[in-house]
Amino acid sequence: MPRELVTVQVGQCGNQIGWRFWDLALREHAAASPDGVFDEAMSAFFRNVDERYSVPRDVESFVDGSGASVSKVASLRARAVLVDMEEGVVSQVLSGPLRDLFDESQVITDVSGSGNNWAHGFCEYGPQYGDAILERVRTALEACESPQSFFVLHSMGGGTGSGLGTYILGQLHDAFPELYRFVSPVFPSEDDDVVTSPYNTALALAQLSEHADCVMPVENGALSSIVDRAATLAGRSGASSRATPGAASAQAAAAERKGAFDSMNELAARMLTGLTAGMRFPGPLNVDLNEITTNLVPFSGMQFLVPSLSPAVTMAAAGVRRAQGRGGRGRAPTVGSRLLPGEPRSADALFSDAVDPSNALLAVDTPAHTYLACGLLARGDVLVSDVQRNIERLRSTMQLAWFNPDGFKTGICSEPPLDATRSVLALSNNCGIANTFRRMRGSFARLYTARAHLHHYTDMMGEDGTSGGASGFFGGAEETFSRLIDDYEHMDASHTPPDDWAAGGDQAVLAAIGLAGGRSGDPAPGPRAVAGGAAAARAPLGRRGV
Repeated sequence: MPRELVTVQVGQCGNQIGWRFWDLALREHAAASPDGVFDEAMSAFFRNVDERYSVPRDVESFVDGSGASVSKVASLRARAVLVDMEEGVVSQVLSGPLRDLFDESQVITDVSGSGNNWAHGFCEYGPQYGDAILERVRTALEACESPQSFFVLHSMGGGTGSGLGTYILGQLHDAFPELYRFVSPVFPSEDDDVVTSPYNTALALAQLSEHADCVMPVENGALSSIVDRAATLAGRSGASSRATPGAASAQAAAAERKGAFDSMNELAARMLTGLTAGMRFPGPLNVDLNEITTNLVPFSGMQFLVPSLSPAVTMAAAGVRRAQGRGGRGRAPTVGSRLLPGEPRSADALFSDAVDPSNALLAVDTPAHTYLACGLLARGDVLVSDVQRNIERLRSTMQLAWFNPDGFKTGICSEPPLDATRSVLALSNNCGIANTFRRMRGSFARLYTARAHLHHYTDMMGEDGTSGGASGFFGGAEETFSRLIDDYEHMDASHTPPDDWAAGGDQAVLAAIGLAGGRSGDPAPGPRAVAGGAAAARAPLGRRGV
């Protein structure tokens, strides 16, 4: 039986991605179960409730001929909590076509916003709304039979998503430590127009590093690049970034940009549905979410996975067409039917595209750096032999960590994605992400060295002895950057083992990568026990002392 997931979407960006995610999940399950049966696959994301009661109750299920527990769809409720400190996006969700998926008991909003200030979201709104948010989460969990994980969706560059979003993440870590915390944050692009984004990103990253089990970041620049290519495939060019000239075209240009952002958000949503497909639908190689963290996160503190999709452009083009009003519900073609425009012509091309940086949702030059581990999650018309053949083929082209030459996690789900006959989601724990952190640290350092805009943060953080105040938060952010960059670059430079490591057993392997000295039963340490490492980075970071 699939286990349930509760999604917590925070801030404007988190709720916009969540909007596309729930739309995609509904269409996906409608395509898989056109007769309107609420089955175990659907229960991972939704409740099936009877609204005749003042407090809606779950519809009783029955066992069908195959032995599965099913019921007829009555009224679906998303297993979700919606949080924003402005009302705009959440109000659109509650008044839009997906409004029946949510009720007021799942929503927390304010009207003032966080002013693009992490400290406002974390230090002000966190303590103010933390208990109420946690109560909403508990209510969602009580409606689950066997909850497994949280999905947390938020941005890094704004105030509510970065600040309140990471405050909530810390609450989930403390209150429900047995449940996995998967986070999909939106990293800022190099040309981000929020002046305080470097501060927000740095402070949020320190919390992510401490409290998330698995982080799958996406980036507007990478998403925009894919949607630009998709727009050409869909029948026109320049959907995401090129403005339509002329004042008379301003309205059309605004609509075009909105459609492009919807398509970008849908790409992020497809990553989430691809990640969970193996636990929701049958297949020859199903993958549960706990296997993702076990197999793709070899060291504590190095839980950042680069997601990429194939065929990304084909699926994004379908989103562009729907945004233009030219698409249907996006039912998947039947296996063996004619491939859609842009789809790879062979399984080998599908897998090659999945690890191509041009199809990544975060701009990382993965081929130039070491893979600590790589997940390949296929859907649709893909055979076990296709997976096995391509692992051997890709292994020869990838720079795999010497201590983990078999570091692949694979899965096959028989249910195809929408808008394609087959797909592959790649999740790469790749050392190239150090360059992303280095770029973020550079932007942060330029502001922090000049102490620009710093008073907006220090006024809210204070200098009390519980949290360490502003110096503790900002010092912890600097330490987190240093640790992440040092750890990933250290692993990237460790191409070959020492000559004598094989004779020394496990301890020699640990020593070779800087892990010697850990006590049995301790959580897995980072790849080097360096001064100012994980413990030093986390020590000053408090969540309650504000």
